[in-house]
Amino acid sequence: MALSFKLLAVVGAIAFSAGAFAADPIKIGVDGPFTGGSSSMGVSMRDGVRLATEEINKSGGVMGRPIQLVERDDEAKNERGVQIAQEFINKEKVVAVVGYINTGVALASQRFFQEAKIPVLNNVATGSIITHQFDKEPENYVFRNAAHDSIQAPMIVEEAVTRRGFKKVAILADSTNYGQLGREDLEKALKAKGITPVAVEKFNIKDVDMTAQLLKAKEAGAEAVLTYGIGPELAQIANGMTKLGWKVPMVGSWTLSMANFIDNAGPGGDGARMPQTFIQEPTTPKRKAFIASYLGSFKPKNNRIDSPVSAAQGYDSIYLLAAAIKQANSTEGPKIMAALEDLKAPVEGVVTTYNKPFAKGDHDAITANIPVFGEVKGGRVNYANADDMKKAATVQLKNNAANDALLKP
Repeated sequence: MALSFKLLAVVGAIAFSAGAFAADPIKIGVDGPFTGGSSSMGVSMRDGVRLATEEINKSGGVMGRPIQLVERDDEAKNERGVQIAQEFINKEKVVAVVGYINTGVALASQRFFQEAKIPVLNNVATGSIITHQFDKEPENYVFRNAAHDSIQAPMIVEEAVTRRGFKKVAILADSTNYGQLGREDLEKALKAKGITPVAVEKFNIKDVDMTAQLLKAKEAGAEAVLTYGIGPELAQIANGMTKLGWKVPMVGSWTLSMANFIDNAGPGGDGARMPQTFIQEPTTPKRKAFIASYLGSFKPKNNRIDSPVSAAQGYDSIYLLAAAIKQANSTEGPKIMAALEDLKAPVEGVVTTYNKPFAKGDHDAITANIPVFGEVKGGRVNYANADDMKKAATVQLKNNAANDALLKP
């Protein structure tokens, strides 16, 4: 009941802000999993989107018009994402879409927006192919402000193999598009280091027993487990290690920061490391203000954002989209797309300040110099490296050369 009241209060505040305008609202679709195993990411993203929308509307909106969010729960199901895409286009007449947590849902859904010439800003889904699905077409309407897997996978390997010296690693990845595409990226990054994983194991969503996969990794002499999955199943990996009395480091994709990994794994999750574009620490004035506003508006348990990365990237995605609409002085899809590819003014976000974040042929805003490693400790994600914490007050800007450097053997 308290949660329902909280959400109604926020939606009411956004609606109230919009009510102060005489002009027609600008409708933006918000698609994500707000229920189920991916919901800590989806809800955090949605709340970040709501927070940014409320701020923009209080400041006069965009082109003198309020932003109106049209939110839909895709339940992390590809077929549901397709239904929502068609509803957004044909019924709701949205001018753009933000969201997508799950790579499979994004890939299934965004082809409809591509055909309709409606820009999509993926703010959480990380599958490397997402922004390249339509590379062969004259125009690409798909953008992203999340760290894609062809950045994350080499970062994971660099952390496990180069920094920590593990030569025998196992890969455990879920059976979804996200998990299997991430596994491919991990194997590619390991191969560049001259390493073949000692075990490569797969698991399904909702699996609760990882004993068979873990025994194969253990018997193969794995010194660390590299993961690609989401919170609930990742927690089962940590819990399975505890049951076997076999504790080796977990180093994986950013989803090891999910609340339903940290809470379900308990002490067994401590020490897990993962790339993060945002850690819930007030390291800059913008981040401090964002954290205070988020905690004040949504009052999460223990003052911990369930998925800080999702919340921050959701928030930033609305500011990026608003900047493009303002620059285009239009809600027409092709004009918004063109503005995103050539944003004139920097956009101050939580993750970074977006200075020319996109260009034709480059629709990914995040480069390898922006994420840092987080570590689970005491029920939350902290900076894994003291040096990163010290440097966090300096905002890292997009630098494509950082991607090239990361991918060198």
